Amino acid sequence: MSLRKVCVMAGKVIRPVQKRGNGWAVSKAWVLRSCWLGLLGFLFAFSKMTAATEAPELVIIDDDTPDATNLLFWSDAERRRAFPRIAETFPTRTILSGDKASVLGRRDFDWSKFSYRYKKQNRSMQDYIEVMQAAGILVLQDNRILFENYAHGHSESLPWVSFSVSKSLVSMLYGLAIADGYINSTEDLVTEYVPRLRGTAYGDVTIAQLLQMSSGIAWNEDYTDPEADVVLAPSGTLALVDYMGQLPRTGEPGTQFTYNTGETNMAGMVLRAALGNNLSEYLSRRLWQPLGMEADANWMLDQAHGVEFGGCCISATLRDYARLGGFALNDGRLPDGRQWLPAEWMAQSTAASPAFAGYGYYWWLMSPTVFAAQGIYGQTIWIDRANDLVIVLHSVWPVAWSDDHEAHMTAFLNAVSEHVSR
Repeated sequence: MSLRKVCVMAGKVIRPVQKRGNGWAVSKAWVLRSCWLGLLGFLFAFSKMTAATEAPELVIIDDDTPDATNLLFWSDAERRRAFPRIAETFPTRTILSGDKASVLGRRDFDWSKFSYRYKKQNRSMQDYIEVMQAAGILVLQDNRILFENYAHGHSESLPWVSFSVSKSLVSMLYGLAIADGYINSTEDLVTEYVPRLRGTAYGDVTIAQLLQMSSGIAWNEDYTDPEADVVLAPSGTLALVDYMGQLPRTGEPGTQFTYNTGETNMAGMVLRAALGNNLSEYLSRRLWQPLGMEADANWMLDQAHGVEFGGCCISATLRDYARLGGFALNDGRLPDGRQWLPAEWMAQSTAASPAFAGYGYYWWLMSPTVFAAQGIYGQTIWIDRANDLVIVLHSVWPVAWSDDHEAHMTAFLNAVSEHVSR
């Protein structure tokens, strides 16, 4: 099946952004749907390419082992098998942990009276786990675990694929690259690091605008259009740069939000060019080991021995996702209290962009005190500053994203936050 046919089948017509109220509720459902369907389109193109050339030998788990060329159409059983075993189906690079894991404390907490309300029905924690296919749930407050549960074949030792949650980690890596002097500031032009884009519409686009998805460059993410950019754009590094370079401008940089699948991978290119190194090694050395992660992780590559997807597919354990959430909540400080990210980086990263009040530097802004990293099929790191709270979800939703699933998940997360704040 062609990529064009897959995109047309998987996609929906993209509607314009409509602001409502104070701007925090900006038509997020369609934005998320378009974002993650775009990512799946790129992953599908990549999987077809690697399967035809250098795909690693598949490890046979059982009859539910997924086909790497058919990611968009995996069954529930295949998703449950594959999400914690991505490295057995796709090429990845290991993110090494250190010798000693940082301690996550535990606190006894009474969940017997927890309930949440959705569609006029009271529901329990177990209802959420079953109905929303929550494979992993972890609630962390004051760096202590209040709740941890595994289901649907998941366990504490398995690295679960994050999909677009990885974008928020890339945002942190930009902060570290600035601290290390590889990048001067987010006001640097993209062309300083990817000179191949000089003389194109990207000539005066800054890194900040790239991270806020507000470059002002034309991009068609309409999956019903077989000539859309999201269908036609190549996934290879130089070919993608050349494709992006020929796109015209539709607005001044920083003035309009347009989810652009190609630019999420360009952000990875800019960072790699600045570092002179692959992203996995830098993440391991500058974040995974200093944070005291308890397990190795992995990052999906565009091909065997290739480069990491800038906007996707780091796989890590539930507890290590919680450590990342705690790191973000604590404004980029390590467990020992040392400031690791630049002091203002998390505030800068989670400030509303001029073009879209619901987005920062690859972080979704849910309210003035809540921000989140989110990925398709229900992957979430939910960070509630007001309650010093991190909630991590690993899920195997039957759909990549839907209004109903988002509303159900949000009702649950808000109820958890309210329950622990009593």
